[in-house]
Amino acid sequence: MEESYIILDGVLTNNKNVISLNNRSFKYGDGFFETIHVCKSKIQFLNFHFERIIDSAQKLKMKLPSHFNEDFLKNDILKLLNKNKFYLGARVRLSIFRKDGGLYTPESNLASYTIEAEKLPIHIYELNKIGLKIGIYDEIKKQISVLSSIKSNNSLIYILASIYKTEKNFDDCLLLNEHNDIIEATSSNLFVVKNNVIYTNSTSSGCVNGVMRNAIIDLAISQKYIVYDDCIFKEADLIEADEIFLTNAISGIKWVMSFKDRRYFNKVSKKLIEELNNQFID
Repeated sequence: MEESYIILDGVLTNNKNVISLNNRSFKYGDGFFETIHVCKSKIQFLNFHFERIIDSAQKLKMKLPSHFNEDFLKNDILKLLNKNKFYLGARVRLSIFRKDGGLYTPESNLASYTIEAEKLPIHIYELNKIGLKIGIYDEIKKQISVLSSIKSNNSLIYILASIYKTEKNFDDCLLLNEHNDIIEATSSNLFVVKNNVIYTNSTSSGCVNGVMRNAIIDLAISQKYIVYDDCIFKEADLIEADEIFLTNAISGIKWVMSFKDRRYFNKVSKKLIEELNNQFID
């Protein structure tokens, strides 16, 4: 088996034991992450990812290294992929966390980071052949706050929703906020189509501000769809929809076949994922 490498604070290493027991992300969930799709040497939507990195660091009062800009991150990712010989499709995870030290009160607000990568089985965005069967996870509600939109290293609600999904034999689950609005899936943003008009949640509803969410909004508008990105969804909105699909940075788009007794089409999903590949995959 070939050695695989990661990056820690800009340095390539094949030592996977780089995280100490004092790591604040391990102890307190004190950090955030980005999951990034790379096709060949093209890092998809890096500008959106980097905007969210800056926003997340500011909200968590973390100080990124002064040299940590978009070009530096791009070079780090490509250096890692080349070292691991990942030349087609790769899933990259960037984890950013406050440096070791302190209890709840940190000794420093300086940030460290790691970058990991793994090969993807297919380098393009591929629509699922069989639509998803989804349900609603209502045991814990996601609270709306300034932290709702970031990809926090504290992911307990998504873990519990995913366990519930498995227990109930769903392919995915939708989460609720404290107002019982439907806001997102376990690792994806939610889109609803009715009469060829596309709707998605407002980020003020508590959903993650997804990179692919923003990319699909821009893409759909460029394809002459009417898009509303400030919506609040209840169950009735899903029942009345013609189509439902989920988006994230790695999969692109996954279409939903069923929710409760309702069945859906995937016409818009097919068109958008085809255009996504045409515009962004070499």
